[in-house]
Amino acid sequence: MQKVVLVLSFFILATQGVFSEGIQTRELPKEKMQKQNKKILQLAAKELSKTLPQKIDTYTELVNIESKDTTLLYIYEINTGAKSDEAIQKEDRSRMKEAVTYGICKTYKRFLDVNITISYLYTSAKSKVKLFRFDVTQKDCIK
Repeated sequence: MQKVVLVLSFFILATQGVFSEGIQTRELPKEKMQKQNKKILQLAAKELSKTLPQKIDTYTELVNIESKDTTLLYIYEINTGAKSDEAIQKEDRSRMKEAVTYGICKTYKRFLDVNITISYLYTSAKSKVKLFRFDVTQKDCIK
């Protein structure tokens, strides 16, 4: 995960002009920055996907990373064991949302600060049913 953050940090900083002409920072027009962020997210998702699938823990595997507009989407599969998809959705959603939001707010602050949304989509490894999706923006971290 640290590699992902490091690669994305480099891309974000590069779009803001930090690496051009010494350490010169200048404000880009909002539209231009959004366009650059979209392109960078596409490139980052493509590059980061080369290392997938990646086992996260006993139950979770990161299977894909995609970009759409200014959203970076991480797609995970969860091995739910004997639990049904419905039970997972009902019993684990609020706990997962809190943990995911906290982790994203700590790890992806720089991206959220430039209006990039980080999304985590969890699907069942067995049924491929969507279990949860959490879209985190800078506003979610202020709470």
